[in-house]
Amino acid sequence: MTENQPRTFPADFLWGSATAAYQIEGAAAEDGRTPSIWDTFSRTPGKVYEGHTGDVACDHYHRWQDDLDLMAELGLEAYRFSVSWPRVQPTGRGPAVQRGLDFYRALTDGLLERGITPALTLYHWDLPQELEDAGGWPVRETAERFAEYARIVGEALGDRVKMWTTLNEPFCSAFLGYGSGVHAPGRTEPESVLKAAHHLNLAHGLATQVLREVLPRDAAIGITLNPAVVRPHTDSPEDRDAARRIDALQTRIFSDPVLHGAYPADLRQDTAAVSDWSFVRDGDEAAIHQPLDFLGINYYNPVVASAPSGSDVVARNDGHGSGEHSPWVGSEQVEFQMLTAERTDMGWPIDASGLTDVLLRFSREVPQLPLYITENGAAFDDKMDGSGAVHDPNRVAYLRDHLSAALDALEQGVDLRGYFLWSLLDNFEWAYGYSKRFGVVHVDFETLKRTPKSSARWYSELVRSGSLPDRD
Repeated sequence: MTENQPRTFPADFLWGSATAAYQIEGAAAEDGRTPSIWDTFSRTPGKVYEGHTGDVACDHYHRWQDDLDLMAELGLEAYRFSVSWPRVQPTGRGPAVQRGLDFYRALTDGLLERGITPALTLYHWDLPQELEDAGGWPVRETAERFAEYARIVGEALGDRVKMWTTLNEPFCSAFLGYGSGVHAPGRTEPESVLKAAHHLNLAHGLATQVLREVLPRDAAIGITLNPAVVRPHTDSPEDRDAARRIDALQTRIFSDPVLHGAYPADLRQDTAAVSDWSFVRDGDEAAIHQPLDFLGINYYNPVVASAPSGSDVVARNDGHGSGEHSPWVGSEQVEFQMLTAERTDMGWPIDASGLTDVLLRFSREVPQLPLYITENGAAFDDKMDGSGAVHDPNRVAYLRDHLSAALDALEQGVDLRGYFLWSLLDNFEWAYGYSKRFGVVHVDFETLKRTPKSSARWYSELVRSGSLPDRD
């Protein structure tokens, strides 16, 4: 390859973008939908930036056809979306609301009509509030209810959807929802974090079994994790142990039972003062360890961990919000160092090498399992200029560098099948409300007008050509 020759992805590489139901749909109380934990959390004073909610969001529920036309215009080959649990099964129990399922039937049909592959995620953090009122993810029954929900959606859409993901980032659901409290439902209960993580894992296993029963044989089933790319600050034993602890809590608490059928011993030891793990019943780890067709990996940034310094203030540059409570159950005093000057609008360091690292890690750990990058992207303070255009060269540079890192992994033998850019639209960014913009399409949250940014045009050309252009 000459120096100026563009680097090319495999011809069958799948190019897509991604969203999540609560972040874009709106229509929070229409057609039978009842509140999720994020409806409740966003209405709780002080929890979300300036009291923003997902009541309207991007109004995708009413504008989905225009949004699909926009995807087709950009040449997207796939679209990763999530189903709103309270829209199709409002209480988390009992029969489905057909109006809710009809929305997803129509959405999926619209994608197929435009030649876009639907990639469905069953759970992207919007637990029905009634299930949270009954205890939420720390309660075993929630996992059982999730399997019933999976059956409903699988039976309704299995004839249309071939790519299924059970959970998106269970780390955030458990550790940010029940530990630091910066995500819904906003609880700060250390043992509940571990219980929630286990029951999310169990929910994945039970749902996978159900989906195998109801889906066609050619359907692909996976899970999306956001593994920690955690590096020790120094090579000291103390810093290496700090990195090991964070890796156990963010990555291996999910990947080990899902991929290998058992929780890591060091994780149990690190958290022994918090829980005796008696909530793990005989047979649970086997139920969690189901054969998968792919693993989805979400990557945004690495972190640098260090041993406690003895200072009164613990560094919290861990990429997971600035709540008063630590999410790192049993390892609360681990500190995080911010060594990279270049950051996104979220304050997250920009370091594409971590994407190569995490892809190589799981390629070596489960070489038989295809990988997808199911989220990757960046928030920047995008502004519309006087001509009505939105130029975001910083996002283009971010995407180029990270896709170059993905190519590095491919060239080292990683079985990477596709890339889903986060996100298609500017949207409700959880506790940050509408203050952070991840989209390659600008959304005016007053008028809801969509305007593709320069990054959208750049990505569209990449999808068309399959070649990564040189830096401008």
